[in-house]
Amino acid sequence: MTKVHDIIVIGAALNGLAAALALGGRQVKRPLDVVVVDLKDPRGFASNSFDGRASAITSAARRMFEALGVWQQVAHEAQPMTDIIVTDSATPGAARPVLLQFGPDDMRGGPSSHMIENRHLYGAMLAEAQASPSIRFSVGQAVERYHFGPGLAAVTLADGTQLRASLIVAADGRNSPAREAAGIRLVGWPYEQMGLVATVEHELPHNGRAEEHFTPSGPFAILPLPGNRSSLVWSERKEAAQRMLALPIEAFEDELKLRFGTHLGAVKLISGRHGYPLAMYVSETFSGPRLALVGDAAHVLHPLAGLGFNLGLRDVAALADCVHDAAGLGLDIGSAAVLDRYTQWRRFDTVATGAAMDGMNRLFANTNPVLTLLRRAGLMAVNRLGGLKSVFVTEAAGISGDLPRLLRGERV
Repeated sequence: MTKVHDIIVIGAALNGLAAALALGGRQVKRPLDVVVVDLKDPRGFASNSFDGRASAITSAARRMFEALGVWQQVAHEAQPMTDIIVTDSATPGAARPVLLQFGPDDMRGGPSSHMIENRHLYGAMLAEAQASPSIRFSVGQAVERYHFGPGLAAVTLADGTQLRASLIVAADGRNSPAREAAGIRLVGWPYEQMGLVATVEHELPHNGRAEEHFTPSGPFAILPLPGNRSSLVWSERKEAAQRMLALPIEAFEDELKLRFGTHLGAVKLISGRHGYPLAMYVSETFSGPRLALVGDAAHVLHPLAGLGFNLGLRDVAALADCVHDAAGLGLDIGSAAVLDRYTQWRRFDTVATGAAMDGMNRLFANTNPVLTLLRRAGLMAVNRLGGLKSVFVTEAAGISGDLPRLLRGERV
């Protein structure tokens, strides 16, 4: 059996649902016919079981979710970051004087980011997608074959069903089968680090403060969640991270407390612990014949600034502009001209951001005493220069550069 749609989205996780909503959601002026394909049932991603994963949503990403009709459903679950501090310490348990701080006076346009648990955000996105008459789901069957033109693109599912469309959007993760089927290569390298993610409860309120502690093994971020809770994003050398993941919970908590400190009182782990290898990879191109890559399928960056998901949303917003502009003119939405515009828009920004994150990670993981003095002096200099701090805040909010309409809060 063959079914024809405008767009096939591969992957029903966060980036896949964002793409579906931006292309075929109820808030879109002229929704396209979208089918979302995933082996797993997306309802499982939105379950109430708390796994400790959360995302930092920049101001621009918040505007996008407002325009898509999602943010209104989850705003009460989001914690604004009203204060951000940065420290640099030589050892995990050492004193950590604040070298750089962004407070309310530096964020006069409002908080640069909000923290929200993935389950809440995903649940609202899924509900909005299911409510759209232009979005369908095809789940429970793996994709066995891809065909990328020259006519319509097509995927063949394990049960023999064939789906055809003008465009395939690959939102299927860092090991993207769609990207591999199209022969698009990655450029980059793995780090000898792992990222550890967990959520803790603490005795004292965080008052909306986010903390980024740089250590020789990698950054240790404490990110505020609603209530006396915080999300941890902890970069550690690979062998040490694997050892800590294998520890009993009590021993893992001891390691965590050593890095967390005592400034928020007693600390307790309240979620599972997750570990994933860290890497810097960018696709050679973000598109191929009738194929667009978004999110981790297009790029994997170091998480030290929490930009991974937000970069994926920038991909989605730019792709939505390119596709809807073409559709409004009656043009082929999967043509080379449309996809070349998308790649040119997104690839330079992603490479520049990835290079900056890679450079910061290498700089702060370096124990050379001269470099240590220079980077600390640099942080303190930035802290004294209000104009330069405002540049950092603007970048952190995701509101600089050539923004697509959704990131400006406009409908497409």
